[in-house]
Parts: sequence; C-alpha cells; structure tokens
Amino acid sequence: MSNQEDTEDSNNSICRLSDEMIAAVAAAEVITRPADVVVELIENALDAGADRIHISVTGDGTNQLVVRDNGQGMSKQDAILAVQRHTTSKIDTTKQASGEIMPAEQEGTIPPLETLGFRGEALASIATVGTVKIETNNGGPRGTIVKTNGPTAETVEPAGRACGTTVTVRDLFETVPARQEALASSQTEFAQISKLVSRYALLHPMTAMSLQHDGNKVLSTSGEGYTSALLGVYDREIAAQSTTIESTQTVDVESKSNTPTQTQTATIEIDGVLVHPTITRASRDALSIAIDGRPVSDETLTTAIMNGYSELLPSGRNPIAAVTISLPGSLTDHNVHPRKQVVRIQTTDLIADMLETSVNDALSTVDQRQIDALSTELDAPFEPLTDSDHTPSAAIADADVLGQFKKLYLLCSLDDTLLIVDQHAAHERITYERLSATIDDNLPTVAIDPPVLVSLTPGQHAALDHITDQLTQYGYEYTTGDGSAQKTHRTISVHSVPAPLGQPAAPMSICDAIDTLQNDDTPSAADEQDKALAEVACHQSLRAGEMLDPSAGDELLSQLGACENPYACPHGRPVVLTVDEMDLVRGFGRRNTRIN
Repeated sequence: MSNQEDTEDSNNSICRLSDEMIAAVAAAEVITRPADVVVELIENALDAGADRIHISVTGDGTNQLVVRDNGQGMSKQDAILAVQRHTTSKIDTTKQASGEIMPAEQEGTIPPLETLGFRGEALASIATVGTVKIETNNGGPRGTIVKTNGPTAETVEPAGRACGTTVTVRDLFETVPARQEALASSQTEFAQISKLVSRYALLHPMTAMSLQHDGNKVLSTSGEGYTSALLGVYDREIAAQSTTIESTQTVDVESKSNTPTQTQTATIEIDGVLVHPTITRASRDALSIAIDGRPVSDETLTTAIMNGYSELLPSGRNPIAAVTISLPGSLTDHNVHPRKQVVRIQTTDLIADMLETSVNDALSTVDQRQIDALSTELDAPFEPLTDSDHTPSAAIADADVLGQFKKLYLLCSLDDTLLIVDQHAAHERITYERLSATIDDNLPTVAIDPPVLVSLTPGQHAALDHITDQLTQYGYEYTTGDGSAQKTHRTISVHSVPAPLGQPAAPMSICDAIDTLQNDDTPSAADEQDKALAEVACHQSLRAGEMLDPSAGDELLSQLGACENPYACPHGRPVVLTVDEMDLVRGFGRRNTRIN
C-alpha cells in the first residue's frame, strides 16, 4: 500500500506556485512596457489627492523613470507594506464592515470603487521587474525611503522631504532579457509614454502635470482647467477653438445583481472639452475617454462622440476631444482587464445616447459656415460611378463641363448621363496616384520661404527621430527648434512640402503624416505608405469653395480619366455620381427624352 501511494505522489503534475513565481506571473500581466509603469504611478498619485505630478524619463524608460507628486504621502509602515503584493489602501474591509462605505453586492466581488487603483499589485509588480526606490512623507516631521529587492523592502531609511511621494524605477526588465528585447525602439517607447501623459493631463485638467525627457521639458499643464490643459498638450490655436461639455442626468436603472429585479436611481455626469471641427486629426488618437477618471478604450462611446460631431466632421477625419463620464459604482466593473484599460458598464447604450446628445448640443453653437453642402434636395436618384458600369475610366476625360455648383461640384455631360464630380475627391485621387507613382523617384516638392512653424503634440515630437527618412521620402523637410524665443520645445520649422501636381500641401499636413506613420496598428509597410499618401493627397487637393473655370474643369477631368481608379478617392468615398437622362424623364413626368 505504501509503495502504491509513493508511486502516485511521484506522478503528481500539479503543484502550488511559489510566492516568487506568483509575483513574476502577476508582473507579466500588469507591466509589459515602460508606459505601464507610468500609468500605475500616475494613478497612485491621483488617488493620493495630488494636484501636481511630475514625470521624468531617461531614454526609453527602462534606464530610469521618476514620478513625483504632492499627494498625501505614506507613513513608514504603509511605505513598507506598499511594495508587497495584495496590499492596498483603496479597499478598506474595516470600513465596509462598519457601514462607512458600501460593501460588494455579491460575495467575492470588489465593492464600488472611488479610486483608480485597487488590486494592490502595481508597486509589487514594478519591483519584480525593476529596482524601486520610494521617498514619501505623510506630513510628519520626517519622511521615509524604502528601497526594494523584488516585492519586499530591502532597506528602510529616514528622509527629509515635504508631504508627497517620489517613486524612482531603474533597470526595468534587466532581469527579464526577453521582455527587454521585445520592446520597440527608444523613440517609440517614449512616444507611448508621451501619449499616455497627454491623455491623463487632458482628462484630469485640474491637476498640473509635467513631463521631462532626458532633461528636456516635453509638456507642462498648469492645472487650471481644460483650456490650460489643451494649451500644454497642443497649442494656443487649439485651446482657443474649443468648447466645454457638461451634462448631468438622473435615470432609473434595473439592477441585474438583485433577485427579484430592483430599480435604482442613478446620476450620470458627463464633463469634458471638445475642439471645434475646424481642427481635426487623421486618427482617433486625439479622442480620449475616461470612466470615473480612468482612461479606457470603448468603441461604443467613441462612436457616440463621433456621431455627436455628425456632419460637422469632414469625411475621414477625427475630432480632438477629452470626455470623462462619472457613474455610480454599482453600474461599473473596473476589474475586467489586467491593465484596467476596459471598464464594463451596465447601461452602455443609454450612456452612449446621452453622450451623443450632449456632444451635439455643445457643438450646436459652433460656427458652421465651413460645412459643405452635401445635398441638392433633388428626388432623382444619385448613383456612384463604379468600375462595374459601362463607362470606361478614359471616357470621363471626354465629358463636357457644364458648370460648377456651390464651388464644390462640377456638373458634366457625358452622352445621356449627367455626371456630378466632387472636385476635392477627384483631385485627391489624381494626387494620390501621382504620389504613388513618384514615391520611389524624386518627388516634386515646393520650398516654404520663410519656413512655417508647426506645433506638435508630445507624442508626435517623440516619434520624429525614427520616421524622419519616411517624411523626407514623402516630400517634407523640416528642422527642430533652434533656440529662438518664438519657438517652443515642440515646434518644428517646415521648409518644404510635397507638390506633385504643382499645388503644395499645407505645412500642417505634416502632423497627419506623423500620426499615420507612428500608428502601431498599421498592419504593413505598404499599408502604412498608402495611408500616409492618402493624408498627404487630401491636404494638397482642391478645397471646398475654390472656383474652377471651364478650362481648369476640363483639365481636372482629363487627369481623372487617366487615373487607374477614378471612381473613388483614397479614403473610399465616391468621386463621381451619375443621373441618367431617364431618371430626369421620370422625375419631370415626361413621356420621352427629347423634343422632336
């Protein structure tokens, strides 16, 4: 019997993990790149009530990261406990038992939260993959310095510092070479940090935030509201062309955790800032959403904001906005993602409707004089001209220009068909194909004299070094700040722009080119080039409101007819709509097509 038991014990394959292994697994879920460290430390500072946070980064962030705040700080005992796993000040079971805070609705779940952190694993996870030093003071006569060796305090010393906390992280991933090897370039890693800090600065406008990289100031906000946040992250022009959004609504919501079902009254608050649709971006990177102060990715809420802008947005463009939604804890579950980037919401559709309406109402006073007229209010059916129609692309060049409508569309006649050509979309297609054909050769450019100053976001500026060659290939030449008083730390001087058809791109179009080239989601180099070329083509094409005389219209049609695909612009919108003569006959109630 004993031999059989020994044999069974020796064949066991399931064992209990050691504390060290558990810590390593948890760190792998929470900390995957330097930006994750910055997120955890910023959220700790915000939870501590800090109204001033400074972030300093050396290199890509693996060498050294420092986050300093003026929050409430920690006592010596709390500082020692803070680096251990599953220790937190965010969930107080004693207060739950006494009824001071609402307990969890179901056993084994986290109670409603009022903080950004709650798991008690951030500092421990960071300490598992790096060296951590904490300097803190909770307002006493002296503070404490804790240095770690893994998720435990190795040394504890007294310190003289004011109330608040400074966390220094060094040698990140030094003990995990594979993780370090998997990191992107230094510029890309810092660009990620810049984007995240910018997002927190915009979503927490009453907290002053500053970011420094290798000793150079990257951004700084004053903590005086949305205007100052936009000014610090973007520039004065964007800050001036913005409007705030504030909305509060009380709704009845059915509680799904109770049996039988009960109805509770919930107050939903929406607060944020919207930049006028006259200033847009090529990607959605400039659209930030927070749930209870936590930045999240939520496609439904993002779509609601886009729908709120509605027809104010030019086709293929995205707004600059920062919106925070505050909800009762009973409607949210923040514990559904390892890095807390997703929040599950019980009433997403209701909130999305409220958000769309609030955005639309806030923008209702925005000057709409630049909105393109998109309808001629005719009952005749308009059909996009496609390559499946019987009209060959070359035939478009033979169409006769009848005139221009609203300085937007060319009205043309081709056999028995009326063609309506979107002059901007047509010029986009022509420019795009010319760019594509010449991208491997010497691309025509136009010098900008004097050079134009363009202000970049922190993320765009951080990405410059590793995409300079591509920008040059697309026809952009620029220099960074030369120290003159009129230039800021994130301002570049644009000296030349692409002009394949003799019409120069706007200097500001370099911002869209940078956004497209630094987008990590781009699946391939070819797709990356196509997207960048599409944005360049958009910016240097004819704009709405430009007058074309008949000869210029004929030339546009001639070049369009020579295109490989004249039917759609690079963004996929139709270039030519058609109205058949028979459609007009039916619409006017005629019996035939011509008067004999």
